Amino acid sequence: MAEEKKKKVIIPKKTAMPAQDPLVRARNFQEVALGYGEDDARLEASRCLQCKKEPCRQGCPVEVNIPAFIKLIQEGDLDGAIGKIKEKNALPAVCGRVCPQEAQCEKYCTLGVKNEPVGIGRLERFLADRELGLGAKIPAKAAPTVKKVAVVGSGPSGLTCASDLAKLGHQVTVFEALHVAGGVLMYGIPEFRLPKRVVQAEVENLKKLGVDVQVNAVIGKIDTVDELLENGYDAVYLGTGAGLPYFMNIPGENACGVYSANEFLTRTNLMKAYMFPECDTPIRVGSKVAVLGGGNVAMDAARTALRLGAAESWIVYRRSEAELPARHEEAEHAMEEGVKFSFLTAPTRILQDDKGWVTGMECLRCELGEPDASGRRSPVTVCGSEFVLPVDVVVVAIGQGPNPLVPRTTKGLELTKRGNIVADPVTGATSKPGVYAGGDVVTGAATVILAMGAGKVAARSIHQYLTGETVG
Repeated sequence: MAEEKKKKVIIPKKTAMPAQDPLVRARNFQEVALGYGEDDARLEASRCLQCKKEPCRQGCPVEVNIPAFIKLIQEGDLDGAIGKIKEKNALPAVCGRVCPQEAQCEKYCTLGVKNEPVGIGRLERFLADRELGLGAKIPAKAAPTVKKVAVVGSGPSGLTCASDLAKLGHQVTVFEALHVAGGVLMYGIPEFRLPKRVVQAEVENLKKLGVDVQVNAVIGKIDTVDELLENGYDAVYLGTGAGLPYFMNIPGENACGVYSANEFLTRTNLMKAYMFPECDTPIRVGSKVAVLGGGNVAMDAARTALRLGAAESWIVYRRSEAELPARHEEAEHAMEEGVKFSFLTAPTRILQDDKGWVTGMECLRCELGEPDASGRRSPVTVCGSEFVLPVDVVVVAIGQGPNPLVPRTTKGLELTKRGNIVADPVTGATSKPGVYAGGDVVTGAATVILAMGAGKVAARSIHQYLTGETVG
């Protein structure tokens, strides 16, 4: 009689991720999650069922073969596992930290139907960090072509597009307006979530592929897109992101002590204001900070305020906790660290003293009404519910849109009413021949991984446009 096949023992919960104590990390800028060791990674990889239909793959915007790299971990081939990821993903150390896996690949994990899904992001981070520590291997490149491509913007979309085009043999130049490459990965996401050394290591790997990265290069000023095409570039990819902040348009919003989240985080992350005076960019935090909004950027700003020395840091959000658009993990970390939440609260006026400094914020309580166009229930203010939140700094984190410089200086580029570039979702092609676009400049503010997916799509289309060949 044939021996019965042993049934796989299911481990119901993810292997715990080591992390700093919340009360300690709330006052430093060191990374919160400390990452798996090899034993943790192998244990977590052993949870994967290696499903025949591979449902997790449908949730990955950059098309990583997830079961294959996890199987290689199970077999002990860690070099092969990171190699498998990098066949599709140019920024694994970044994605392993900031990609919302719970809403993408892990959402479709079969194990997650009755138990916690496999920690795909945690495994990706482990492999990427291991490789960065050992020295990354540069992927193979196709034979050189004579085609030149300009990539405008060095955020996740631009870096992905540049990497894929370089591997296809094209000459690629990345133009970055700021003084360091990385885009939102450098100026927007805090050090405690995404260390800047990790971003710069990924940028250096891109340079080793032969990509020319030019910083302090503001397209629309030094050259327009039209001039790039006239002066030797065969195609242009626009990945300029969404760096133009939105405001509430309420009285007092121009008071001293009111920041956009963009400025607040850029001063802290890119300019390292938390190291002042060692670094020469100061930032005023005060004792009580209110952050307006409920997304990931709002969580980043509120957690940053605590680390900069605020005694109290508040999230002020018009809807309830159930409607928070932030990742559950980010909101949970904020709560653990002591960030306070004022739900169903609508700011109506920012108060200021006779010198123009913030002294408080008038608010109204809200109730949830009918769903809006996005499907979320709309907040309705309650008459007579006025109160004052005593704060001395306000950070507005209600979203951002595309910077208008590149669209305004490019002829024949179709835009939406909000100023986003219109691009074909299947190819990334814009209304201007030879010009492609993707990421937040097209979709509005979204996730890092979706921007990377758009960069990958555009790279294939650009290659086909330049050579007539399709990428398999």
